[in-house]
Amino acid sequence: MIYPVAIRPDIMIIARDLVKDYGTFRALDGVSFDLGEGEILGVVGHNGAGKTTLLKILSGLSLPTSGALSIAGTDVLRHPGALKQTLGYLPEESRLYETMRVADYLSFFGEIYALSGDEIRRRSADLLASLSLDAGEKRIGELSKGMRRKVAIARSLLHDPRFLVYDEPASGLDPMTGRFIGDYLRQLRSEGRTIVLSAHNLYQIEEICDRVMILRRGRIEAFGTMQGLRERFGSLTYEIYFSISDPGNLDPSLAYSRAEGIYMASADDVAGMNEVTAAVAAGGGTVERIESKYPSLEEMLVAVGK
Repeated sequence: MIYPVAIRPDIMIIARDLVKDYGTFRALDGVSFDLGEGEILGVVGHNGAGKTTLLKILSGLSLPTSGALSIAGTDVLRHPGALKQTLGYLPEESRLYETMRVADYLSFFGEIYALSGDEIRRRSADLLASLSLDAGEKRIGELSKGMRRKVAIARSLLHDPRFLVYDEPASGLDPMTGRFIGDYLRQLRSEGRTIVLSAHNLYQIEEICDRVMILRRGRIEAFGTMQGLRERFGSLTYEIYFSISDPGNLDPSLAYSRAEGIYMASADDVAGMNEVTAAVAAGGGTVERIESKYPSLEEMLVAVGK
């Protein structure tokens, strides 16, 4: 099945029937989708689902066994070198030159991209400022893990690419740095960049991605917006939080649990929610709040299975 975006001229990725075999093992099995320019796509799945394989193909590091792939209007399989100026790639494990200072490290990669000295200095300064990274004269090996990750992100953006492939951009980082990285990805999207990323932090995927792809055994099990996936994998449910001095006054048929110092009962629809609130009132309790709840991305992965 092909998962297209709405008909529009600004499509960044067109992938058709991508297959990748490693000997007798099929890592990708007929992956087809479109992705619009200026969108963030999150690729998720259990270990061995094909996430890293897909990202390597999209970044030109691996060729598919068969299929077709166009990125920014270029046939990547016929002209893989043409992707160099368009792509910014961030692997899960960034191999940095730890004896180099940050400015020298970025200058080295700027020269690889044939940037002038003035361009390298200007872009390096702008990127480091946007990433809130002030390394001073420290060598990369002296930096914290979060600071090294920011250096790797700066390197991926130095040549001003339109298309970014980020494998676990916030992996192993503290919550504050991970949140900063998520906000920074939103900023990159606002600049018109297209981003494909994988992450074990499923909450971050839900928060920042325009579209999500769920892979299972090399195949696309689901693809769409979070709202579309929520509607596919389950309906809206309700959680009713209430306080009551004596729970023994409640109707014995009411199922509830202790939560956050008060009590919580669930309902599958509005009628059930009304029944719960009526039972709480009849027992002398007070409804504190009602929360609507869709299935989370984690629950969707559990439903898809390995």
